[in-house]
Amino acid sequence: MTVPASVALLERPAPQRPSLAQRRAFWRQARRHVPHAWIVAKRVFDVGASALLLVVLSPLMAIIAIAVTIASPGPAFFSQLRIGKDGRPFRFFKFRTMIDGAHLLHERALRFNECDGPALKIANDPRMHLLGPLLRRASLDELPQLWNVLRGDMSLVGPRPALPAEVEGYEPHYLVRQSVMPGLTGLWQVSGRANVPFRRWMAMDVWYARNWNPVVDLWLLLRTVPAVVRRDGAW
Repeated sequence: MTVPASVALLERPAPQRPSLAQRRAFWRQARRHVPHAWIVAKRVFDVGASALLLVVLSPLMAIIAIAVTIASPGPAFFSQLRIGKDGRPFRFFKFRTMIDGAHLLHERALRFNECDGPALKIANDPRMHLLGPLLRRASLDELPQLWNVLRGDMSLVGPRPALPAEVEGYEPHYLVRQSVMPGLTGLWQVSGRANVPFRRWMAMDVWYARNWNPVVDLWLLLRTVPAVVRRDGAW
């Protein structure tokens, strides 16, 4: 006896929706093809510019390092594990803006969180030392990341590198941002930073990962100085 096609269709099991793990794996592996010349040009520019800036800014960085150790007992630099391109962890550097050992108070600080996503952003973080707010508002605390750029952990332009716990809290499609090198500056960084809602922040990073090219990078670099001067969301 032949089963009518309509009945067979009803009896066919409905396709299963991919699991969360499968969706995360899919977006982690999502890649946009770009000309190899773009990648080479980006790396050559990163190395040349970061090396030059490290030399030119070394006196300022030495002064900041001394000032931090005077303002707050402990090391001048803070390092932390962050997630880079293709999910690769690396050691991220910046000038210390909080009291030594502030990372041990991370869980307690979560109740003050002003970010609407899996990231910790506090405008007046009680863990900051005397110079912390000044360094953050002027973006001077980020200068040691020029060393990360020179080493190849980061690029001058790209999404900000996230903490491992933050990446684990991402929606699957946000993981597209990990297909490019994290950056010192980028679309989110020049568009209000901490003032930007989390979903819009992620949308900016995904857009960059899908659309970057040398002209976009140049445009973002040119927007960086005015953004630093305005200090929008620099906290």
